[in-house]
Amino acid sequence: MGLIQAAKGAIGGMLGDQWKDFLTVPDDLPATAALFSAVPRGTNAGRGSNTHGSSNIITNGSKILVPEGYGLLTFQDGKITGFAAEAGAYEWNSNDINSKSIFSGGGIVDSLVMQSWERFKFGGQPGAQQIAIFVSLKELPDNRFGTQSEIYWDDGFLRTQVGAVTRGSYTMRIVDPIRFVKNFVPATYLQPGQIFDFTDLDNAAASQLFNEVVGSLAPAFSAYTNDPTKGNRISKIQQDSLGFAKSLSDAVEGGYQWRSDRGLEIVKTTIISIEYDANTKELLKTVQRADALAGARGNSNLQASVAQGFQAAGETGGAAGLMGLGIAGGAIGLGGLQQPVAAAAVAAAPAAEDPIAKLKKAKEMLDLGLITQADYDAMKAKALGL
Repeated sequence: MGLIQAAKGAIGGMLGDQWKDFLTVPDDLPATAALFSAVPRGTNAGRGSNTHGSSNIITNGSKILVPEGYGLLTFQDGKITGFAAEAGAYEWNSNDINSKSIFSGGGIVDSLVMQSWERFKFGGQPGAQQIAIFVSLKELPDNRFGTQSEIYWDDGFLRTQVGAVTRGSYTMRIVDPIRFVKNFVPATYLQPGQIFDFTDLDNAAASQLFNEVVGSLAPAFSAYTNDPTKGNRISKIQQDSLGFAKSLSDAVEGGYQWRSDRGLEIVKTTIISIEYDANTKELLKTVQRADALAGARGNSNLQASVAQGFQAAGETGGAAGLMGLGIAGGAIGLGGLQQPVAAAAVAAAPAAEDPIAKLKKAKEMLDLGLITQADYDAMKAKALGL
């Protein structure tokens, strides 16, 4: 009975595999799929008869349609036999006896008799495996990362160690499909009907990549903030998806050799949030205050404060108040102010209707050295109407 069943299976499967087929991408393919097998279109809207072919045999003369943005890897008995990186229609052609067909010039004897005998020896199954697998050459989105506790790095701008909890996402690309398949993809995914997806939580290989990205965040942050071309500012990361992606990709390559060993690279990143630890938050507040008082803006604020001081001194303390402010101004280096202290003192002196009071105030200023003798003589002449 076993021999009869084997012979029956050999003949039935062999006849089914004589048909040429049309292979393309599966239906309802997720956008994050990186690697998946081509599927045959044995029927189309109820038409077609190729419904009994073997899942691991591709008949010679069959067409494989490669869409834009994808490459095609062909396998024979577990070995990569070809790669196509351009979109278009390709024709399958193999020297394996299981792929020969009476419809592709294989002849009746080679295609039927010899195949039947070979399959009979394997219990009715074809003694070969042929697979066509698509590989995505696009940016693969929605690869997320996040840290459950603070990571720490040496910040080039703050010049100290900084800690934060962060999360975000990145896109990645398969830049060397052959190396990716040979060195990284588990054999489970090199079978008909399987889909390798980096975002699949049950994909242990993808989980390993996630852990490696998280392990590379600290050196990536350090490299970014210590790069003078980036301005040494951690605050620029969220607006610089390509710049930080380069830092992260370099860190991943340095630690785990993604590109050289696995044919993968990170293309773009998005930092969704950075939550600094308490010490870093206090340090950032100090830096922000220092930034607000730096440069032209700081000089403008300082001049406004001094002007207010002159006015307050003139209203409350007279010449003594002006003298104190002048001493303080010299102590803190206000020499760069555009308005001289003496001129400001004269301008800020309160108006007095009594000429005697004006002269008395002017004499006090002369004695304190706030005005010159020429200034005093002019004020005296004006007060007396001379």
